[in-house]
Amino acid sequence: MSRSRLGPNRYGKAETHVVRVTRDGDVHHVRDLTVSVALSGAMEAVHLTGDNSSVLTTDTQKNTVFAFAREHGIDSPEAFGLLLARHFVGSQPSVHHARVAIEEHLWDRIGAGRHSFVRRGGETRTALVHHDEQATHVVSGIRDLVVLNSTDSEFWGYVKDEYTTLPETRDRILATEVTAQWRHASAEADWEGSYPEARRHLLDAFAGTYSLSLQQTLYAMGDRLLDGLPEVCEVRLSLPNRHHFAVDLEPFGLNNENEVFYAADRPYGLIEGAVVRDGAPDAGPAWS
Repeated sequence: MSRSRLGPNRYGKAETHVVRVTRDGDVHHVRDLTVSVALSGAMEAVHLTGDNSSVLTTDTQKNTVFAFAREHGIDSPEAFGLLLARHFVGSQPSVHHARVAIEEHLWDRIGAGRHSFVRRGGETRTALVHHDEQATHVVSGIRDLVVLNSTDSEFWGYVKDEYTTLPETRDRILATEVTAQWRHASAEADWEGSYPEARRHLLDAFAGTYSLSLQQTLYAMGDRLLDGLPEVCEVRLSLPNRHHFAVDLEPFGLNNENEVFYAADRPYGLIEGAVVRDGAPDAGPAWS
């Protein structure tokens, strides 16, 4: 008698890198995505007996990404993810749920060039789509967005014990690398319009908040995004504290009035949290 059973599972093709060039006369537009697909459903037989009759191969999933890029174009990461997720669930009886995670690598035009681009440094746009017969969830996002306030940040009044050495400060650098995801209440939205707006709200809140803690700044960023985008029902943020410590220059006969800092990359504080709109619909599997 077996003492085990098959638990939750999914499979798919990870990190298919697709670049779509759209030619509008001699003016070109570039969308550059890394697409990861994961499917789940009636997959017990392939795990328990090796019966592959319900398996849509991961190679086919990869080819579908390329074919859809050609046939449908890429209007936005969210729209492309929805196309793929709905296709996999709708075309395969054994597939009950599709998860499509997308990262977009952004390019800017070089000057007035019509077909010359430079890769935008740092930040990456993200999208995560879950689809099944019960519901569709779309989560937009951004990661690797590095920001810094050189003042208007304090940190004091915290718990102190026998291991505390960190001095209180009334003026410090506050820097972080923003990972933010925002969940839409509907699977239909102006994806291309809402993304730059969400980014702007996050940056405005970071710059405009006199911070007594990074936690306070996190909440202000999420709250500002919800206030600016009514179609968003939840924001999740991960903010590593990129510590900047004033360097002791007294051994060299120099003072240092918060002008020269050592930027420590690790260890670092990691602040994470969610800001949820009152009455927001259930997230279901949206974040997984």
